[in-house]
Parts: sequence; structure tokens; C-alpha cells
Amino acid sequence: MTEVLSADGASRPFFTERHGHLARMTLDMPKKLNAIDAATAEEMLTVLDRWRDDADIHTVLLDSSSPRAFCAGGDIRAIRDIIARSGSVAAHTSMAIPYRTMLAIARYPKPVVTVMDGIAMGGGIGFGAHARHRIVTERSTLAMPETAIGLTPDAGGGWRLAHADPAYGLRFALTGARMNGIQAVATGFADHLLHSDNLPSLTEALTNVTEDRINHVLQELAEIQAGEAGLPAGSVTVYDVLPLTPAEGLPVVMQRLENVIAAGGDVAWAEGDLAALKAACPFSLHVTWLMQQKLADIEMITDGFSLESSAVGHMLARKDFSEGVRARVIDKDNTPVWSPASIAAVDADEAKQCAA
Repeated sequence: MTEVLSADGASRPFFTERHGHLARMTLDMPKKLNAIDAATAEEMLTVLDRWRDDADIHTVLLDSSSPRAFCAGGDIRAIRDIIARSGSVAAHTSMAIPYRTMLAIARYPKPVVTVMDGIAMGGGIGFGAHARHRIVTERSTLAMPETAIGLTPDAGGGWRLAHADPAYGLRFALTGARMNGIQAVATGFADHLLHSDNLPSLTEALTNVTEDRINHVLQELAEIQAGEAGLPAGSVTVYDVLPLTPAEGLPVVMQRLENVIAAGGDVAWAEGDLAALKAACPFSLHVTWLMQQKLADIEMITDGFSLESSAVGHMLARKDFSEGVRARVIDKDNTPVWSPASIAAVDADEAKQCAA
């Protein structure tokens, strides 16, 4: 049985299907890389609530109709528009709806399997990386690129990075560097790496599987399991600086990256990291550093979401977010005018208040 949630097939944000005891929700907005706005998130939550109470549904599968993207994040254009029309408080309120849907997936009483095939960034991490069973493929690209647009990693992504290897998590949080499928497993953003050719078999295998057999099914299909993916060592010494304050540590990281580049060899990652740090919002870098320190001590994902949401609320009230979206997404000139313009000029007290 297939349930189409919109009569207009061209504009429906997702469609649902039933396969035996499996309920499948497939994001279907390929032109916008499945960027999810508040209305779509609320509609998703309504369906998930209905499935939760349906005794005939044992397992939920969340995936995408497009191999290009699982979900590229929240609709940041829409958030910027809300700020322009109604102010930052209204924008932050609208973001609470996707956060609520993400947490519903994380705490769902039935097994949820997410397939982060293709791009999963920002809010896409929130929808995909907190489920009970999380799959990536050889096509997966995961990232938390918020410092490039004047925010800090949210949607539980900052919390996940803070609970990865400290140096490795800090790198991805500050730079927004992209993870492949193997790295996503290594950092705790995914559990299983499947080849995309096996995805049709996944749906079939989950159709009538019992909860205690899901892991077995996924392990049989997977190429690599959590715990088997090694972390590249190159970046660890560069980012082993978290005890320092942002004002102390950020210049140290950038100098270490310059040293790696000067030494030669495999330096592409260091060149990319240095360029990303120089292009990122200085205030965002400060806040993200502090957030990684704080989130590492937070055990519950719900509490992590709360701290991240509070920081985002403060940052939406600043000019940097709207300017970052303008430069990266709307005008695409990639020349944002940050306030302040340099790491040294960031008000440490303001950053601490934001991350409090």
C-alpha cells in the first residue's frame, strides 16, 4: 500500500509506503536537495505520530528518492526571510519544529532506520544521524558547515561531534569539513556502510523483520561496521587543543595547519581546513569552540539539543547569519562581511554568553 501525502506529485515534500510491517518515508524534493522547512517537518511528525500508534507497523525507514541527497539541511533561505519579515525570535520559533521532529526520530519507540545516501548536512544530520540504525553509502557526504554561515553546529550535530574523538570532532565542527561514509561511521554519525547497490535489498529485508533481527540484517548487508573504520591521524595533533580558550587555541590551530602545509606531503586536508577557517565567521568559530567543550560533558541528546538551540537563538539575532546566507546561498559571491571581521576582535564575553 502506498500513501501519497499530496495530490500534487510535483510539490509533495515526501511520500510514504507500507511494505508488510515496514513503514517507509521517502523525502522527495530533489531540486532543493530535500532541504526541510518547518511545515514539512511538522507534516513528517504528524505521520510519525500516527505510525507510532499503529500496532501493525514494526519498523520505520527514512530515506530519499534522490541518490544525490538525503537532506541538505534546513531551509536557511526561509529562515533568513522570516528574520527579515518578523525578526529573529520568530525565526528561532520556526526552527523549534524541525528540532522537535528530529528528537522524535531519536526517541522513537519503534526502530527507525535512516539511509543517509548522498548529501546529509546540517539539519540533514538532525534527521538522519540520531536514529536507532543509521546507514551511509559510498556516495554519502556528511558535514556540519554552520560556521560558514554565521551559526554553530546544531540539530544534535554539535553534540555528536563533541562525543567523537575530541580532536577529530573539533575539526569537523570548526571547519565544516566533509566526511565520507567511512569517516561518518568512525565519528559515530552512522552505524553501517552499505553499497548503494544493496539499498533495494535493504527495503525488502526490513519488510517483515523482527526488532531483534534488524542489526543482523544490516550487518549482513554492510561493508563496514561501527568500530571498524579507522580515523586518519593527520589532523589529530593539529586539533588537540580543546583545553585552551578560543582566543588562545584558534591561532594555534591555524599556525599548526600552516606548519603542516610548509612541511609538504599529504597537505590537501590542511589546505582545505585553513581556507575554511579563514573564510568562516569569526564569532561562530569562538562560539563553536566553547560549545564543543560544553557539549562533551552533556550525556543526553535532548540536553545537547537544548544548548545548541539556545546558542542558535542568540546567533540569529546577530547580523552574521543573514549575511552568511546572502553570501553563500543567495548572491553566491562568497564574500560575507562578518561582524567582527577577525578572530582577534571577537568579544569573548559575548561568545561565552551565547554558549551559556
